[in-house]
Formats: sequence, structure tokens, C-alpha cells
Amino acid sequence: MLLESLSELLHSNFPHVALPAPELAALSKLVGTARLPRGRSLFLQGQAAPAFYAVLSGEIEARFCGLGGEVSVLEHVQPPRLFGLAAFASGQPSSYEAVARQTTQLLVFGPAAYELLMDRVPGFARALLAEFAQRYDGTLRLLEASRHRSAAERFQLALAQLTRERGLGMLDAEGGVSVKASQAELAALANLSRQTVNQLLAQAVARGELRCGYRSLWVKPRAY
Repeated sequence: MLLESLSELLHSNFPHVALPAPELAALSKLVGTARLPRGRSLFLQGQAAPAFYAVLSGEIEARFCGLGGEVSVLEHVQPPRLFGLAAFASGQPSSYEAVARQTTQLLVFGPAAYELLMDRVPGFARALLAEFAQRYDGTLRLLEASRHRSAAERFQLALAQLTRERGLGMLDAEGGVSVKASQAELAALANLSRQTVNQLLAQAVARGELRCGYRSLWVKPRAY
């Protein structure tokens, strides 16, 4: 079961990296598992990161906490997404905290697992660098949007990021891409109120750019 989950997880995050069977078997012996109940913190903002993680089931909220207690949501991490990579790889304290929004099952990649992936899996290091670059670029775009762009532009940038990260490759009859995301998540990522996001969603639906479902969107292909 772990071998299958691990193989599917790595393929989902790094589809162009082939993991040979011997390395996959060795990796499965090095990767741990963890279970978090709802509301439990995996790590806190400012803590060192002894590992990086992947969500097998459930959901993790990555969020910044200000000195005054205010909270800004960075991302809702759902299967099969990896997280905690930057703090672990850099050896720096985490810039955000990770909290389970529901009972969540995780895979835990410690130093030995990371070393195997970097040293024994061809192409993994390049794929990881590309992932870092994409996430960094997405973060910069959202930061710029929050300071300089209109609500509509911030909405489109957040929608584009969710489509890149969570597009399931499933197309409807009109060619729309299935994106697993709620309106609340879209609002948090765009730094907009839910009322504003609801209005912008209604406008996008009227233009034929997307359809809304329960905790999901069908997004018409764009230059995302």
C-alpha cells in the first residue's frame, strides 16, 4: 500500500521523473507516516523543519500568523501535494505554520529519504528546482497582485494558480478543466472577501469562462 501511494504521489508531483523499482523500494523504507487530528499543528511558524511532507488524505492549512494574532492563509494543501520543501531544503525556520483542517494522513520525508531522491533518482533535482521556481513565481505574482492590482486581476491570478496546482486533467463536454477548490480557498488566496469572489465568479460564469460545483470549479482553458 505504501509503495503504491508513494509511486502515485511522486508521479503526480514530478510526472517527468521516472523512479526505478529498486529506488522506490528503498525509499519506502525511509519514508514515515503521520496522522493529524483536526486542529492539530504539524509545525509552527519559526520552527526548524526536520522533514518535508505530502498529504495522502485530508487537508493542511498553511498560514502566516502576525504579531497581533491576525492570520493570513497561504494555501490549503490537499492530496497529493508536497509542502514544507523550502524550509527543509534550506535548513531555515519555517515561514508559516501548518495545521490540519480535518483528520489528515501524511507521508514524512526526512533527511535520508531526501538524500536518496537527490542522489539516486535521475532528474529529481532538476524537477525539484523547477517546482521551487514555479512556486516562487506564483508567490511573487500574488504578492504583486495584493499590492498593485485590482480585485478582478487578483481573482484571475489566484484562479490561474489553483488551476496549475490542482487541475485534475479531467475535461467536461465543453473542454473545461476540473479544479478541486472552494470559493473560500479562492478568496483566501486572492486576499479578497468571499462576497467579492462570489461576484467575480458569477461574472466569469456569465462570460462562459467557468462553472461552479461543490468544492470544485470547471475552468475553461486559458493561458495559465
